[in-house]
This record gives sequence, structure tokens and C-alpha cells, in this order.
Amino acid sequence: MSDLKEFIREIPDFPKKGINFKDITPLLANPKAFAFAVDGLVNGYICENINYVVCIEARGFVIGTALAYRLGAGVIMVRKPGKLPYECSSSSYDLEYGSATLEIHKDALKKGDRVIIADDVLATGGTALATINLITEFGAEVVDTVFLAELSFLKGREKLKPYGINSLLKFDY
Repeated sequence: MSDLKEFIREIPDFPKKGINFKDITPLLANPKAFAFAVDGLVNGYICENINYVVCIEARGFVIGTALAYRLGAGVIMVRKPGKLPYECSSSSYDLEYGSATLEIHKDALKKGDRVIIADDVLATGGTALATINLITEFGAEVVDTVFLAELSFLKGREKLKPYGINSLLKFDY
């Protein structure tokens, strides 16, 4: 594959004015591009004994389940409030365009579990940091955070220190 960025569509003023949304659906729709992206993300974790891939709603589910399949790991979903059927722990955070809360089942992880967090885009880092907070409450180890794309101009990477960040594509604008 030449440049996976050609499969990312930009939508100006979505979900609100001033946001330049990076739409990954064209990449997901292209079997070769999607396979290339998954292979590029999973390679660093094949020998890491990952127990779970924690996937962030909603596009993170697509990326994370593909990674989990390739790693032979389980999938844990982190969702918006009221979407998971069992007792949940929650964490609130700020977005580049508001605030939100995420939830995870209270029995999702246990001490010593090794996990990677998967999402489509790293923007300000708030969503990933809230997910890290949920995971560490269990005593599980966050091995890395994995993103298809990173909006480096929003400096989300800085918010996630000292956790590792693996992003396949970087956008500087």
C-alpha cells in the first residue's frame, strides 16, 4: 500500500463547526487497506502476551477486535453510559469539543491482566486517559495504546505519558 492517508476522508465542521473530522470509513471499506493497517498495528504485540484489547466506542471496536483476533486476545468494550448491560465503573473526561463519560463492566479485568487500548484516532487524549484510569483501577497493566491515526497538533500524546503510543498515521494539521 502506498499511503494509507489516501483512504482517510476529511469532513469539515463535523461534529461541530471548527472540527476537521478524520473519517476512517473509506479505509475500513477497502479490504487491502484495512488488512495493511491491522498488520501494521499488530506487529509490535505478537510476542507481548496480551490478554485483552480494550476497545473504545465506537470505531475503536472495529480496530480493536481485528487486533484481538490477530493476537489471540479477548475483547473488552468501553462504552458511553447506559450501553453496557452489567454493573459498571465510570470515568469522565474532556473532549476537544465537550465532555463525556465512559464505562466498563466491573468484572472486565483482574490484577495482572496485560492489555492494549485500541481506538481509531488519538486527538486530545482525554478518551484514552479516561480508559487508562478505568483499566488501572483493576490493577491491570496497560502495555500500550494503539491508534489508527494521531492528530499530533492536538498534543494528546503529552496527556498519555508515561504510556506507550502506537499510531500508524500522523496528521499535523
